[in-house]
Amino acid sequence: MQKVLFLPFLQIASGHHQVADALSEYLTEDGGKYDIKKVDILQYSYGACERLISKIYLSMIKNIPSFYSILYKSNACRSRSHKNLLYDLLFHKSISALIKEENPDLIICTHALPSYLLNQMKRKKMLNVPVVNSYTDFFINSVWGITDVDYHFVPSEETKLFLLERGISQEKIFVTGIPVHPKISTGRQEAQKKSSYKVIVSGGNLGVGPIEKMITHAGKTGRITYTILCGQNRTLFEKITDLQHPNIVAADYISCRDEMNRLYEEADLILTKPGGVTISECLLKQLPICLLKPLPGQEEMNQKFLLNQNLIINKDFAIDFNNLDESLLLFLERSSPEKEKHLKAVSSFINSQSNIRELMKKLTG
Repeated sequence: MQKVLFLPFLQIASGHHQVADALSEYLTEDGGKYDIKKVDILQYSYGACERLISKIYLSMIKNIPSFYSILYKSNACRSRSHKNLLYDLLFHKSISALIKEENPDLIICTHALPSYLLNQMKRKKMLNVPVVNSYTDFFINSVWGITDVDYHFVPSEETKLFLLERGISQEKIFVTGIPVHPKISTGRQEAQKKSSYKVIVSGGNLGVGPIEKMITHAGKTGRITYTILCGQNRTLFEKITDLQHPNIVAADYISCRDEMNRLYEEADLILTKPGGVTISECLLKQLPICLLKPLPGQEEMNQKFLLNQNLIINKDFAIDFNNLDESLLLFLERSSPEKEKHLKAVSSFINSQSNIRELMKKLTG
C-alpha cells in the first residue's frame, strides 16, 4: 500500500485543504487502496500556536486589508532568487522529522511554504521522495519551491509557460487547472431566456466580503432568487434569515460536494470573490462568474488573470450593484458578441486541461 502525504497550511477551511481533499478522492474513488495523510506543518511544529496565527491572519484580512496586501506582495511576489532563512529556521527541523516519521511514497504540496521547504531538501540531496506542487491560485507566488520539485500541477497554459521560462522541464508540468472534487461534474445545461433566474452569492467558506451591503439592493424585481453562501459566518446567516425576503435565501456552511454540485446545476450565474477553488468549480460547470471585490493578496492576483483571460463577465459587462437585478438580467437575457467570446474562452480553458484522475493513477502506479 502506497503512502501519500498531503501538505496544506493552517487548519482553516481553505483552498489548500479543498485541493488536497479533491486529489485524495481521485485516488480512492474507484476502490484504490492508499494510506493517505494530510498534515499542516504549522500545527505539527507548534501545536496550539496554529490557532492564534490563523486568528491573526483572518483578522488582518478583515480589519487591515491594505496592510495585509502589502505584506503578502512583499513576501510572495518578489524575485525568486531569495532564500527564506526564517522559514528554514522555523520549519526545517520539524519537516525533516515529519518525513522520517511518515516515510511517504509521494508528497503533494498544496501550499507554498511546505513546497519551499521540500525544494530546499531536494536541492541538498536530503530527500528522494517524489514531490508534487499542486497550485491553488492562478499564479505561482515566489515562495513556492519549483527548481527541484518533481512534478507541477499548474492551473493554466500561462503558468506552464512561467515555469518553462524558468528552466523547468516540460515533462514535469501538467496543466490540470486547480483541482476540484470529482463530485463537481463537468458542464451544465445552458440557461435560456425565462421568467425567473437563480444566482449564487459566495463570500468563501468564511462568509466574508461586501455581501451585507449588496443584498440591500438585491431581489427588487422578484425575477432573481439569490442563494447566499454564508460559510461559517453565523452573523451573516442570521441577518439574511431575519430579512425574511422571498428572493434572498441564506445557506449555511456546505461541506457536501453533491449538494454544492446541485446548486451549481440549478444556478444561472454566481457572484463570488476570486478564490481559486470556487472559481475553478464554476469554470468547470461553465457557470457565468461575476466577481465581487477580492480579498487582499492572492485574490487580487487571481482577479488580474481572470480578467486578462476573459473568464469572468466583469470585463465586458458593467454590473451596477445599486441596480443589481437589472444588471444581471441584461447579461442573462441578451445575446452579444462579448457573451459568446466569454463562453468560448471558458470552454477553451477547460478543454486545455489534463485528466487529473489518470494523472494521479500514473504518479502512484
